[in-house]
Amino acid sequence: MATSKADLIKLAETDVIDALTPEQFGPVISSPPFVLVDGTFNTRDLGLVPDSPLRANYAFRSGALAALTDNGKAALAGKLGVKRVFDLRSPEERSHMPDPVIDGVENTWIQSSSPESRPDLNRFVEGLGENGYKEMYLEVLEVFVDSWKVILEHVRDRPQDPFLVHCTAGRDRTGVIGGLLLALAGASEDAIATDWQLSRIGTEPVRAMLLEFAKKGTDAADEHQPGFHNLVNLTKSCWLAFARALEEQYGGPDKFVTDRLLFSADDLATIKRNLTIAP
Repeated sequence: MATSKADLIKLAETDVIDALTPEQFGPVISSPPFVLVDGTFNTRDLGLVPDSPLRANYAFRSGALAALTDNGKAALAGKLGVKRVFDLRSPEERSHMPDPVIDGVENTWIQSSSPESRPDLNRFVEGLGENGYKEMYLEVLEVFVDSWKVILEHVRDRPQDPFLVHCTAGRDRTGVIGGLLLALAGASEDAIATDWQLSRIGTEPVRAMLLEFAKKGTDAADEHQPGFHNLVNLTKSCWLAFARALEEQYGGPDKFVTDRLLFSADDLATIKRNLTIAP
């Protein structure tokens, strides 16, 4: 049975420095909107996120797929029916942990326009890190414009083919495209922020590893380095700060798709329809 939205949010607001017990997170990641796929983590159906208008069984998101077991591969292609996987990772990440080859599943990777910057912890010190997240995610929007185009072309042209998007943690890069897809489907700001915060629960099985990954990626001496705590937590106000900046800089998700990604008004209408209505 799916966990209530209130209980999901309460658990997602747990400080990432504090471990969740298996009794706390196990039942949650085994029920909607999460999907258990053996060998990966943070996997969920964007159509089953609380209050999501996006149709179920079409758009999925997850963490890295390199460790998928045979059962996990079978679940991805069979139970979920995924036909295409979009990998948002860097060439270095991919070389260390390449995506598996799965019969019937197309792997897609698009070279980003430029490397991502290393997060500057100084930008995350003030408040709860809102300015740091705003700047980091605006950069993600630009660095991955070619990937966003290909993903939205898939939605426009292949509404019958479920797809999955992932990066390493399935949190930040994947979170940005997840938020964009939900926004285009007509989701409320609250529903989009809820999906973003759910990665706190979905990454719990690899929480310690991801904390170490974050330390190395920021040169943080420890968890007490100023700004680090705000960076690794997923606070709703940080997503909302990014959403406001997207509105200010591009005119909102729709204008980003038409003016920056250069989709036509008809394309946009088709994308919105295909995200919400099954073919």
